[in-house]
Amino acid sequence: MTHGASHGPDTPSRSSRHGRTASRRSTPTHGGPLTQPGTVPPSAAPVAHHNATPGTQPSSAQPTVPLWRRLAALTVLAALAATAGWAFHRVFPGPDLLLAVIPAAIAPAAVAALTRTRPLWLPLTLDLILWPVTTIPLYGALSPTLPADVANAWHALLTTLLPAQPDPELLVLVHTLVWAAATIGAETLSRTTTRITAALPALAVFGVALLLGVDGEGSNLPVTAALFVLIAALALIRDDRSPGRLPAGIPVAAALAGLALVAGPLLPIAAEPYNPRENVDLPPPARVDSVSPLDRVSAWLQIPDRELFTVKADKPQNWRLAVLDRYDGVRWTSGARFQPTGGRVPEGEWTGEADVVRQRVTFDGLPGTWLPAAERPEEVTGVSGLAVDPASGSLLARTKPAKGFSYEVTSRVPKPTREDLLVAAPVHDQALTAFPDGPQEQLFRRLAQQAVKGADEPIKQAYRLQSHLRTSAAYDVTAPPGHSLKGLEFFLQTTHRGTSEQFAATFALMARTLGLPSRVVVGFRPGQESGGIYHVKSGHVMAWAEIKFEGLGWRPFYPTPGRSGAKDDHEVASSAIEESEQLEGEFAKGGSDRPKTTQPQAADQGEQAGGLDPWLLAAVAAGGLLVAYASVVVIVPWRRRHGRRSAREPGERVLGAWRQACDDLGLGGEHALTAGDVVSRQPGDISVHLHPLAEISNFVRYAPEGVTGATASEAWQRSDAIRSAVRARTPLLTRLRARLLLK
Repeated sequence: MTHGASHGPDTPSRSSRHGRTASRRSTPTHGGPLTQPGTVPPSAAPVAHHNATPGTQPSSAQPTVPLWRRLAALTVLAALAATAGWAFHRVFPGPDLLLAVIPAAIAPAAVAALTRTRPLWLPLTLDLILWPVTTIPLYGALSPTLPADVANAWHALLTTLLPAQPDPELLVLVHTLVWAAATIGAETLSRTTTRITAALPALAVFGVALLLGVDGEGSNLPVTAALFVLIAALALIRDDRSPGRLPAGIPVAAALAGLALVAGPLLPIAAEPYNPRENVDLPPPARVDSVSPLDRVSAWLQIPDRELFTVKADKPQNWRLAVLDRYDGVRWTSGARFQPTGGRVPEGEWTGEADVVRQRVTFDGLPGTWLPAAERPEEVTGVSGLAVDPASGSLLARTKPAKGFSYEVTSRVPKPTREDLLVAAPVHDQALTAFPDGPQEQLFRRLAQQAVKGADEPIKQAYRLQSHLRTSAAYDVTAPPGHSLKGLEFFLQTTHRGTSEQFAATFALMARTLGLPSRVVVGFRPGQESGGIYHVKSGHVMAWAEIKFEGLGWRPFYPTPGRSGAKDDHEVASSAIEESEQLEGEFAKGGSDRPKTTQPQAADQGEQAGGLDPWLLAAVAAGGLLVAYASVVVIVPWRRRHGRRSAREPGERVLGAWRQACDDLGLGGEHALTAGDVVSRQPGDISVHLHPLAEISNFVRYAPEGVTGATASEAWQRSDAIRSAVRARTPLLTRLRARLLLK
């Protein structure tokens, strides 16, 4: 198309005026001239764009980004990686996490800033060298086991009860993930023109942190809000807008952060998040000590004055040491599956009222790695290498504690009401009612049935059995040790005397013949109190039995008689026995008017029933977000195009037509291309309209006063033709993706 054909009969006069105007101007506007015939050829003129720098002629196709923008973007990227790493605070609470996160986030960003113009292999090599160096704050030195620690940390964390111990072997996984995210993101920023693609690796790290921190304490909603703000800041910095316009994006970032804080708790996944630990095989049960604590009972009773440990507590309790729930006919052993933990112990079945007992335990001469505590612990501090069995709450140290070693424990001691106990029903668990093969099973069953004769309710049977053993045999520390079936048969039929080892083991086995799930617990009586400190000696050792009930969990029973043969000689067991005698009296009165059941969680359930369905709230929130985003996707491009087409001056409408054509061609961000570059890249059905449009827009820059409405209309006809040709050549999915990304 010629210039005269484009603009009609008055084109020569406009051309002469254009020549005079061009001679008067030393620097063209809008990024340099886009020429018409007879002036500068289009191949030498840069593409006109509203964000181009006036008077510049970049020498390469790669846009020149100001130094402050590069550094600001890398700083935000490092903050993104560090923030994503901080999401692991639910796994590793405390300042130790910072030692893993901060060096891993900063080092790759610094490398990218210094090697931006170098080949890619150089920064990647430097990052790989710096990876082990930046782990020195964790290990204290370069660790030769670094690769193995990273490989093993995954499974270790999935089998750990949160919070995890801040061991370097575990924290190195967080360090590596943050380092990888920072490396990929920093190089993406330095070598591409994308806006927020560099944030994707940090978001992936955040996703891993969410999965691994499902069981942890605290919330990641503030971290989510911070990530929204940082991504918005990165998009603004990479948008090539003038620095003065950057603060205009602050309200948008703040709105996104607020949306994350408000909508996050309403999502259904927030109420019941996926927990990968539920699909991981726990370590198999392993023998903890070479000698079972139950085997030590008789030996400890022979030397009763040996100091074992002390406990500082507000009230006396039985200090449980080990829980034994497996019996093979010879000995009771533990089926515990110990998991590492940073101190938290999962809750038991009982969720009702309970006393909170805080203790400080100090070791003296207690052998083994079992850690004593009152009832079921809920939190432990001061133990490095702590492991816990979630089913029983038993505590274990990785290494044998030395004399003087101390730790603190917080325990919950259940306080069920009489109504809770009277209606208690045993759980159904074959593993807890299993009886070894042998002729003794018939003996134990017959004696158990005789002891509980007339008692129909399970709780009454348990109390009757406890009372029977306390009154049918005597306590004797000189009795033969052991708890094999043969030995217990001898205890029941011949000697009728023994220690708590025989009484507890016999009770548990007799209870199993009645269908009551049982186990044996080895622990200690409160000890001798002096100034609020209980001194526990070997003579305070005792064993008792427990039965598991629905909703109540494990309830203790004390079948061992006191040294006098009638009453126990310490207040914890005595109060429990007194309570059982009172309950037996309740049964004797007839239970027709007893409550059928109690539900400690009824209040919570009622509150949930009265609230809104979280799925409904999530659906409404998600629907609102989708509608809002769809509106933005439709309205923003339309308003931009409409604003350019309906500009007040014809010259502005012409330039708007050129800018629209550049956007439709996907060249909105490539400001340094010349018009010749743009035209040469396009096929014939597009360049036939693009070349005349470039001439018209160039004419407008040098002679804006001579542009008429007809010229603007022709420019938009050319732009519309280019848009139609582009749409015909571009697949639907590609156009849809560009529209959704607001390109």
